[in-house]
Amino acid sequence: MKTTADGFLLMQESLKPIYANDEAIEILAYPEKPASIDSVESFLIGKVQSILGDKQSSMESGVVTQLISGKRRYLCRAFPLRAGSPKAASVSNFALLIERYPTAPFDISKLAEQYHLTEREQESITFLLQGLTSKEIAVRMKISPNTVKAFLRLVMVKMGATTRSGIVGRIFTAQHEHRPR
Repeated sequence: MKTTADGFLLMQESLKPIYANDEAIEILAYPEKPASIDSVESFLIGKVQSILGDKQSSMESGVVTQLISGKRRYLCRAFPLRAGSPKAASVSNFALLIERYPTAPFDISKLAEQYHLTEREQESITFLLQGLTSKEIAVRMKISPNTVKAFLRLVMVKMGATTRSGIVGRIFTAQHEHRPR
């Protein structure tokens, strides 16, 4: 059985690919076979352009979006790479990471009942479980990163955790306890 790996692309600002691993090409080409693509470079430019859409202009703050490939859902994260110093004015290249969503997402409703979590707290936990940073969660929820931190602090208090990883630990413990034996 083949394990699914993450897709990784390194792109120029013009969307010209510098590097793409086999997994990225397979994910983006599905259901076609990568061997059937005439020009991988042109194909990747078109695909990345369609994934980023109008979000390319906000590349400096990072882009997080979803991608559906067949029946699989992926989280796509674009990371700006600045030439020279970290304070360089423009982004010259970027990396695109394509990660598969878990096949069986955790049902947070039981946890929400147990700890009396609000909808927005549940939403922030869902994104936390996807490995997003506060800034990335803020973009997805259309709120400020400070508001995300406030939601997560409230969740910590309600769950008796002292860190973000403590929240995740409590969730996985609860998930393990609710599994049928």
